[in-house]
Amino acid sequence: MTAFTVQRVLGVLIVLFSSIMLPPIAWGLYFDDGTWSVFAASFLIVAGIGLLLWWPVRRVRQELRLRGGFLVVALSWIVLGSLSATPLLLAGTPQMSFTDAVFEAVSGLTTTGATVLVGLDSLPPGILFYRQLLQWVGGLGIIVFAVAIMPLLGIGGMQLYRAEMPGPARESRLTPRITQTAKALLSVYVGITFVCATAYWLAGMSIFDAICHSFSTVAIGGFSTHDASIAYFDSPLIEMIAVVFMFIAGINFALHFLAWRDKRLKSYFTDPELRSYVWILATLSTVVLGYLLWERQYDSVFETVTKGLFQAVSIATTTGYTTDSFAAWPGALPVVLLFASFVGGCVGSTAGGMKVMRWSLIYKQSVREFQRLVHPTAEIPVKLGTRAVNPRIVDSVWGFFAAYIFVFITIMLVLLMTGMDQASAFAAVAATINNLGPGLGDVASGFGEVNVVAKWCGVAAMLLGRLEIFALLVLITPAFWRG
Repeated sequence: MTAFTVQRVLGVLIVLFSSIMLPPIAWGLYFDDGTWSVFAASFLIVAGIGLLLWWPVRRVRQELRLRGGFLVVALSWIVLGSLSATPLLLAGTPQMSFTDAVFEAVSGLTTTGATVLVGLDSLPPGILFYRQLLQWVGGLGIIVFAVAIMPLLGIGGMQLYRAEMPGPARESRLTPRITQTAKALLSVYVGITFVCATAYWLAGMSIFDAICHSFSTVAIGGFSTHDASIAYFDSPLIEMIAVVFMFIAGINFALHFLAWRDKRLKSYFTDPELRSYVWILATLSTVVLGYLLWERQYDSVFETVTKGLFQAVSIATTTGYTTDSFAAWPGALPVVLLFASFVGGCVGSTAGGMKVMRWSLIYKQSVREFQRLVHPTAEIPVKLGTRAVNPRIVDSVWGFFAAYIFVFITIMLVLLMTGMDQASAFAAVAATINNLGPGLGDVASGFGEVNVVAKWCGVAAMLLGRLEIFALLVLITPAFWRG
C-alpha cells in the first residue's frame, strides 16, 4: 500500500465531490435567497483542498490494492463528510456550530436523516436542496462514482468496489467490467429517482419539493424540506407513492438492473433475500395495522391504514419519513418499529440496518444447529434458496454480528456516561448506527438538544453503520498496517 496512491485518489475524490456545491448555486439564484455565494465559496474551498492533495502526487501511477481500497473508503467518508459541512458553516441561516454542521452533513451523506435543525420551512431553499442532494449522492455510495472514474486515471476500481460492498454479495458482478457495473447501477438509480420525482409532482408537490423528496426517498434518507416531513402535504396519495418507492429502494439495485436489462421480472421472483424482505415488511405492517385498529388510535380505518403502513415501511427500510409521531403510539409499537430498523433492507440497496440477507443466514444457521442436536453427524449445509452458502460467508456474518453488538454497546455506554437516560441512549444508537434518523425518548424529535459528546458519538455511529462496521474497524487492527 502506497501512501502517495491513497493521497492521489483521495485528492481526486475531493475535487469530484466539490461539484456537489454547484447545483445549489442555481437554486440559490432562482429563489434569490442569498446562498449562491455561500456555495460558490464552498466549492472553491473544497476543490482547493482536493487540488492541494492531488497536485504533489499527480504523477503517481501505482495500482491501488485491497488495503489501500479500504483506507480510501474510510478516509473518503470521514473527509468528505467533514468537508460537506462547509456550506452549513458559512451560511448565515441557519447558524450552526462546527459540531452541529458536521453532524447534519454526515447524517445527510450517510443517508441517516437524523437532524439537529428546526424551522426547516423558513430555511433558504438553497440550503434545503443541498441537504437533500447530500443524501442522494450518499445513497448508492460515493465510491460507485469513483469506480466509474478511477480507470480513466489509471487506477483499478475493483478494490474500491469490494471495500465499499462488504458482505455475501460483494463478489457478484452485473457486467464483465467493474466500471460498467458502476455505471449500470448509477443509471438505474437515476432512472428510479426521475420516476419518483415525476410521481410526486403529478400528485401535487411543487417541482422543488418533488425533486428534493425524490432524492431522499430513493436514497432512503428521510430528510425533508418541511418540519412536518411528508405529513406537511396532507395527501394519502403522496404517502402511498412514498411507500412504493421506499419499498423499491430497499431492494438490491442489482435486481433492478437485471430486470431492466433482461426485460422481465424473473430476477425478483427467484431472489431468496427479496422474498424474506417482502415477508418481513408484510408481517410488520400486519402487526402495526392490527394493533392500531385494536387500540382505535385513529378515527377511521382509512387513516389507520395509511398512517400505519407508511410508518411501518418508512422505519423498517430505515428511511425515517414521518406522517405521525410513532414514538407516541401505544404499547410496544414504538419499540417494535425501532427493532425493525435493525433488519433494514436488502444487500445492495440504499437501506441501512444489518440487512435482510445477514438475518436470513443467522436464522438458517440457528435452525441448522437445532437439527444437529438431533443428527450430530449429519452434513447440513446452510442454503439461500437452492444454493449452499460458503461456510466462510456464514462465519463472516457471525463476525459482523459480534462486531455490531460490541460497537453498539460501547457507544451506548458512552452516551449513558454523558447523562442520557437508558431508553434515549439505546434509541439514539439504534437511530444512528442503523442509518434510521428518528428515535425515541430525548431523540424522538431530533438530536438538536443532546450534548456535544453524544452528537460526536452519533457521527461515529452513522459512519460505522454506513460502512458496515468492518471497513472502519479494520483500520485499527495491527495486521492491516503490518502488511
